[in-house]
Order: sequence, then C-alpha cells, then structure tokens
Amino acid sequence: MERWMLNSLKISLVIIGFTILMISIFWLPRAANTLADQNPEYAYLKYPLLFGIYLTCIPFYIGVYNGFVILRLIEKDKAFTEYTNRSLTYVFYSSIAIILLYIIGMLYLLLNNALHPSLFLLGIGIIFMSFIIASAAGVIKALLIKVIEIKNEHDLTI
Repeated sequence: MERWMLNSLKISLVIIGFTILMISIFWLPRAANTLADQNPEYAYLKYPLLFGIYLTCIPFYIGVYNGFVILRLIEKDKAFTEYTNRSLTYVFYSSIAIILLYIIGMLYLLLNNALHPSLFLLGIGIIFMSFIIASAAGVIKALLIKVIEIKNEHDLTI
C-alpha cells in the first residue's frame, strides 16, 4: 500500500477520534442540560444517558486504536501476522460491544417511555454501522487466518 494512503487513513482515524472526543466533552453535557431543561419530566434520565454514551466511547476508542495498530503493521510490511489478527479481533469485539450497549440503552429508554423516534433512528444507525464494521472485521480476519496458514506452509517448504 502506498505511503500517502496509509498516512491519509491514519489522519482520518485521528480526526474521527478527536471529533468524537470533542463532542463527548463539550457538546453532550450542554445538550443534556438543554434537554433536561426543556423536558423536566425526563430530567432524571440525563446522567444515565450520559453515562451510557460515555461507556460506548471505551470500545470505540479501543477499535480506533487497533485500527491505527493495523495501519502501522501494514506500514512495516507485517500485515500478515498474528498481531494483525489480534487487532482485528479487538475491532470485532469492540463493534459487538457498541451494538450491545446501544441495544441495552434503547431498551432502557423504551422501558422508561422516553425513546423518541429520532433517538431510535440514531441508535439503529449506529447499530447498523457497528454491524458493518464487525462483519468486515470478521471477514478480513477469516481471510487473514487463511493467508497466515498458507504463508507458514510456504515458509516451511523453503
């Protein structure tokens, strides 16, 4: 892979991670306060929702970090190693964790009669995007395992 492609992917990961961090630190608390002021009957949900969203940031950043690790391994021409396999596994499980946390959060809101249709659509969108990432990571991981097996057999024959 060309160097400029790897650098652009690394820069994209940094920008995405930084954007989510800034949204989590600055915009989310202000939005939660505004919504609690506008809808006092749901004000008791402010802190559980913020906690749930912040909790989903943990697997997100684990996935971003492992994506960065994969790009560094590709840069060092060590893409077909067990380290890449391990990083893809972490990306897969991080995506699954995000899916489960959003399903739990949406069920919590549904049980409290606070699941607005726009929140439902946003949650479904995040779940589907995480599902796509988990599926891609799983397929690439399965292909990588086959390539590593072929590479090891080839190394033994020489």
